[in-house]
Amino acid sequence: MPAFPREHHRTSRIPPEGVALTRDDRPNPSASAVQKLRLRYAKRGPLRFTSHRDVARAFERALRRARVPMAYSQGFNPHPKVSWIGASPTGVASEAEYVEIQLVEVLEPDELVRVLDAAMPPGLDLLEAVGVPVGTGGEALADRMEASRWRIEIPGVASDTLKAAWEGLVAAEVVEVERLTKHGMRTIDARSAIVTGWVEDDPVVSPSTTQPGPCGILVVVVRQLTPAVRPDDVLSALRVVAALEPPVPAKATRMAQGRLDDSGGLSDPLAPDRAARASACG
Repeated sequence: MPAFPREHHRTSRIPPEGVALTRDDRPNPSASAVQKLRLRYAKRGPLRFTSHRDVARAFERALRRARVPMAYSQGFNPHPKVSWIGASPTGVASEAEYVEIQLVEVLEPDELVRVLDAAMPPGLDLLEAVGVPVGTGGEALADRMEASRWRIEIPGVASDTLKAAWEGLVAAEVVEVERLTKHGMRTIDARSAIVTGWVEDDPVVSPSTTQPGPCGILVVVVRQLTPAVRPDDVLSALRVVAALEPPVPAKATRMAQGRLDDSGGLSDPLAPDRAARASACG
């Protein structure tokens, strides 16, 4: 498995009794970050059923296996400087997950993608890396995540049936659904977060072996509000307005995240960083 040639090693020096700890003497001191990388990765196949906590652990193990020269936090329990942005819920796949990492050595983004992706478990696929300046107070990546575009496969439901249910949903002003949370049942308005959507016209055969036949495909753009409206909330809303009950569980995939434009489309959240990098290199 490919890996970077060396890893940044943190040291620990214990001062004599009565001598105060300096910045360099603090437990596990780390060199300052010299590079920040914004990464896009996919969560595919059975890995969609993995919790975000376990995905984060797998990602950090891959960083260690690939010997990526990570920057670490200070203190007695240092952590690699990794920031997750808008992670998708358990049970859904995604082609548009984002994370930021900070490094103590400058790496070529394309080389990082090659080496780190090889260290990832199957189904966790690194797609892209873009470098951004460190400590310049630029725009936070999370501020660019206004909405998500979801593709929901609904086996056993014909496109015409799905279209009728979808039209009923978008015609409603409010569609309240219930979601079970760790604090009990919560009622949310699923309709308020829906920006736009459509049912794909091309006939699709159900990928389910237990429910052969048609498979309706709903593409929906959902604004990222608090509380978040998830794909299963959209399905619950279809059940409320049209009694749509898929015979087997649907499969949802997040296809994109980004800022909304006037037509309900999403801009690429990494595009400004690519443009800034190209300008600096040109």
